[in-house]
Amino acid sequence: MKLALLATDWLIWGIVLVFALWVLRLRRQPMYLENWQKVFMRPSAMISGVVLACFISIALLDSIRWHSENRAGEDALSLLDRTLDSLVQARERRYSAPLAYLSFRKESFERDGQTVRDYPRLKFGGAQLQDPDRQWSLDILERTAKALGKGFVIVFFVGLLLRWLLRRSPYPWGWGFACFSLIVLIAIWVAELSAAYHVFGTDRTGNSVLWVALKSIRTALVIGVLTTLVVLPLALGLGVMAGYFRGWVDEVIQYVYTMLSSIPDVLLIAAAVLLLQVSIDQHPELFDSALERSDARLLFLCLILGVTAFTGLCRLVRGEAMKLRELEYVQAARAFGVSSFRIISNHIVPNLMHIVLISLVMQFSGFVLAEAVLSYVGVGVDPKTPSFGVMINAARAELAATPVVWWTLATAFVFMLMLVLSANLFSDAVRDAFDPRARQRS
Repeated sequence: MKLALLATDWLIWGIVLVFALWVLRLRRQPMYLENWQKVFMRPSAMISGVVLACFISIALLDSIRWHSENRAGEDALSLLDRTLDSLVQARERRYSAPLAYLSFRKESFERDGQTVRDYPRLKFGGAQLQDPDRQWSLDILERTAKALGKGFVIVFFVGLLLRWLLRRSPYPWGWGFACFSLIVLIAIWVAELSAAYHVFGTDRTGNSVLWVALKSIRTALVIGVLTTLVVLPLALGLGVMAGYFRGWVDEVIQYVYTMLSSIPDVLLIAAAVLLLQVSIDQHPELFDSALERSDARLLFLCLILGVTAFTGLCRLVRGEAMKLRELEYVQAARAFGVSSFRIISNHIVPNLMHIVLISLVMQFSGFVLAEAVLSYVGVGVDPKTPSFGVMINAARAELAATPVVWWTLATAFVFMLMLVLSANLFSDAVRDAFDPRARQRS
């Protein structure tokens, strides 16, 4: 076994390490700790936090990859790939509907020595059924009952454990546990049925749509998190410098972000991505596998999205820094000869962080949606990279087919809705907790 992490994998685990250190440091800052406690006092934040934790866990499982000795020469498989290996191996020839045992379209094949044109049996879906017309519904019900039985047992014992551990907690753990219980029941039901069927159907190449959707979660979170980290230093650094130093520094920075705002984002991103793709095609020796090439394009897309998206937050930080530099304690620090660097780091930036945090959390879902739009128009991630945008782009042709192949678009829509809605609800709670004016209104 040989560890083979991609560039985005290293960045993801670096972010996890920094986040863990930040949480440890947060315990020494009572004001910020109190605000985060207010975030999780809201039931909506607790529920959305559980959903986001599930998405993040899937993304982390997909960010640990290594080469196996029995699969030499292939791309490194992640822990998620190996966990879902049964779904990967259960490929059909082409489309199949959710929970189906017949192909979605008619084909010509041999039956009792004669060539007929009918819906053939799937190679994996419902293969255990001897008489599918009679056994299919009963098999679905039996597997559903078995899954619910397992789920309720797990939920019961986890509930007892949490009730003992959190019996004195002031947080609304009941709402979070209810959401967790629902997710556990759905996950066990999907896992039980996936042992014999394609729960969300298959795409045109016969791959399980469920597998593609789960793999797309990592792409969405990488786009959202890494783009946010690109926006943060640009917006905070340039905005504070423009608002504090004023003069020619302010003029230059205003000119830069005004010029970037004047260029249509889609055109700038398309030009940058196409130039990168040409460079990758001309220098294939820089990458050992197609997976690394796709990862390089994903990382570059995060960079270019961050460069085009920092202007709004930069304007907001600039205006707030201009207001803070005129306050009495900042003027007193300047009168005592305190350096500009210490004033910015000790007085300006700490009083800006609540605005920056609120803006970044609320922009996260926008970046996830931006990837879907860019992939739909063909300038997003590599077409071989699983993503919600690639799924939606593939569904464009499927919706025009007869009969309509609807499950690819529906699956991408449901997963994106869950991710974006939970991120928006969590960002609303963060805004109300960290913004005194919003907290006063609520």
